[in-house]
Amino acid sequence: MTIRDIRELLGAQVLCGEDNMDQVVLSACGSDLMSDVLAYVKEQSVLLTGLVNPQVMRTAEMMDMRCIVFVRGKKPDGAMLDLADSHGMVVMNTPLRMYTACGRLYAGGLKGEDA
Repeated sequence: MTIRDIRELLGAQVLCGEDNMDQVVLSACGSDLMSDVLAYVKEQSVLLTGLVNPQVMRTAEMMDMRCIVFVRGKKPDGAMLDLADSHGMVVMNTPLRMYTACGRLYAGGLKGEDA
């Protein structure tokens, strides 16, 4: 699934990384616990989270994530977007709650790492 497909499924707004929308992601992770992300996520994932702090960007960078989607309409600040942009990540937000957003991605064909 491409990041562009994810934007469509979630009705998301792109906050940075518009040039990278055609990248492919193979799995998704929904979590507000960055320790879980570090322990369980593989490469080429999209992270869905409601946590808005710099550790989210650092964790995504360490895990080679291509996209972060902030749920519940959350928006990162400019410094966080600059950091994501410098690493070629796409950052989006959606008004959907995490459960709904993850469900839409799963129903759309983006399975979890253990599916």
